[in-house]
Amino acid sequence: MNEIVESLALDLVEWLDCRLRTYADTIDAWRTSCPRLMVWEDALDAGLIAIVTEADGGMRVRPTEAGRTRLAARAIRLGNLLQGR
Repeated sequence: MNEIVESLALDLVEWLDCRLRTYADTIDAWRTSCPRLMVWEDALDAGLIAIVTEADGGMRVRPTEAGRTRLAARAIRLGNLLQGR
């Protein structure tokens, strides 16, 4: 995954981590008509997010532990850059 796509994929992870999101909400907010920019699919393929079927039959999209770990690593890198390290 290139840097731009990874950054967008981590933005998706961060958006999902803020609150529970339905599959429909996530697809609506993150779909794209650009065949070269498939953040949703790239995040799924990289294991950063997962689609989960709830007990009530509803589908939710959640960040995975790997997604949260990569998001935390990005925050540390950005903090270090801001501090000049």
